[in-house]
Amino acid sequence: MPDDQLLRDHLIQLLRGGQAHATFDQAVQDFPAAQAGVRPKGAEHSAWELLEHMRLAQNDILRFSQSADYVSPEFPEGYWPKSPAPHKPGDWNDSVRAFHEDLRAFEKLITDPAHDLYRKFPWGDGQTLLREALLIADHNSYHLGQLVLVRRLLGTWPE
Repeated sequence: MPDDQLLRDHLIQLLRGGQAHATFDQAVQDFPAAQAGVRPKGAEHSAWELLEHMRLAQNDILRFSQSADYVSPEFPEGYWPKSPAPHKPGDWNDSVRAFHEDLRAFEKLITDPAHDLYRKFPWGDGQTLLREALLIADHNSYHLGQLVLVRRLLGTWPE
């Protein structure tokens, strides 16, 4: 097996973000609960919808990467919350916590040298752990930018 520790380190940094843009924690920190379900003019989604979409998609990629037995939700409805707003006050923090837990679990896959980054999963369509890590980073970065834009439109982004 080639020495790929540097690549693994770079993937962890990429997954955590913050090198070229805001981090996930900066984007979700101190978000006003009363505005979580607001779709501001010029934005397609509320902050809640974006947060939950990021969580649901990341969880799907994690579970897919762990097991051939995992069945992904229907697309696209299984990847978006049913409501633009959280149902109860603790939902925002629960979603943030679950996002972090899934990211840590995925990072464990990446940092474990027993998991070959280049080996195609025996299931799927030729995906590798490397591809799934890049997919999470790309997807999260895209929607993180949307979340920051929503915060700016709502006037809740700290200047």
